[in-house]
This record gives sequence, C-alpha cells and structure tokens, in this order.
Amino acid sequence: MNFIRQHGSVQVDQLADHLKVTPQTIRRDLNQLYDLELLQRVHGGAVIDDKIENLGYGARKLLMTEQKTDIARCAAALIPDHSSLFINLGTTTERVSEFLLDRTGMLVITNNINVASTLWPAQRLEVMIAGGTIRHSDGGIVGSSTEEFIDGFKVDYAVVGCSAIDANGEFYDYDAREVRVTQAIIRRAHAVILVVDSMKFERRAPIRIGDLSQVDIVVSDAGISAEAVALCQASDVRLEIASQAQQALSQESGYGN
Repeated sequence: MNFIRQHGSVQVDQLADHLKVTPQTIRRDLNQLYDLELLQRVHGGAVIDDKIENLGYGARKLLMTEQKTDIARCAAALIPDHSSLFINLGTTTERVSEFLLDRTGMLVITNNINVASTLWPAQRLEVMIAGGTIRHSDGGIVGSSTEEFIDGFKVDYAVVGCSAIDANGEFYDYDAREVRVTQAIIRRAHAVILVVDSMKFERRAPIRIGDLSQVDIVVSDAGISAEAVALCQASDVRLEIASQAQQALSQESGYGN
C-alpha cells in the first residue's frame, strides 16, 4: 500500500519484483485489497481506491507519465498561435503548458501556479494568473474570487482536466471549489479540450463537473477502451488518440517539436 501511495499506481510484475515474491502472490494480495475496497482495479494493475479523496499531487505526477506527455503534445498542437485560452488544474494540463513555450502571440489565463511558473519566461506569450485561495496540496487557485476573475473573459479555447469519467459521459473531480472554477472556465470558452488519460475512464470521483456534451475535443491515449471510444462518438465529441494523431498533427501544424 505504501508503494502504491508513493507511485500512484502499480503493475503486478513491478510489485512482484519490488517485494521479491511471485506474481501469483501479488495477484492474491491485490484481490484481498480489492475486497477491502482499499484499491481500485485498473487495466494491468491497481490504484488507490480514491472515491472520496484524490491521490496526492506527487503520486498523480508519476501516474501515466508517458501517456500524459503524448496527450499534452497532441493537445498543444490543436491550438494555433495568436489564440486565447484557459488552462485549469491538473498534472496533464500542466504538461500541456510545457508544449506552449515556443509559441507566439498567445494569451494564457490560468488558476494553476505551476502552469504560470512554466510559462512566464516565454517572451512571446502573455500569461495571466487568477486570484483566489492557493491550495497547499498542488498550487491550485480556487474560490469565489477565482470564479469571478474567470467570468471576466471569453476565450478561444479551454484546456481542462478531470479525475474521472463515468459510463454516461459525466466527468467528475474531488474539490467543490475546483469544480466550480472548471465549470466557469467551460462556460467562458468557445471550444473546450478535455485532456484525460485512459485510466480516467476507469476511476470514480464524487463531484460532477459536467458531461461530454459540453466538450468539443477529448484527447486521450492509445489505452482508451472501445467503450470509451463509443461513448465519445455517442456524445458527438471529437476524439484525438495522442499516439495515433500526434505525428500527423505535428506535420500539419509545425508544432509539437
């Protein structure tokens, strides 16, 4: 359990090697932890069962890192120069900001201190950061004053993340203050890009943000299930699978290098 808390997720072979036991032993132990509702089963392994409280920021940064990089590169390539955009809280949205550093003429508005810290040195970008209460766990800025700040804009794009998407296409998070800010961001953008790794379709969280009908583009990774693909199609949402789409997007736009 300590290993999983530290790393965010675990694969059977990885944990067997770490604890010097057989994979069969690990599978048996994981099954007991599933039954105790301490872990949540995901494809190929497990994560902490976090229906009520999210994983820590450090663990989330380690979770699905390669997939998040692919997703972020793909999402950044969808946004042209000289655009205005919101970027909200989340480890995937933070990665998107890293692929905007060499861009030109963008206005980036964020309630994420980590995004602002990444982008402020970029001379060809204008960066605005929302006021509000700083969340100690991850540098997120939330609260009623944050919502009011967001409501003063209407931008071209919003790049948003979430913690979970259910089978009905509704997406969720953990902090009611963060959810209200994300809802304001969605309202105040012409196009919404939801960046989510495939694991988000297997997880649960308690507070509803919205549903896929409010989203224009979903960017995910190649691990996305057939059911999740069908859900996007049924919701009339454009789906970009990063590992398949990135090369074509980069060649077309000249971004993502």
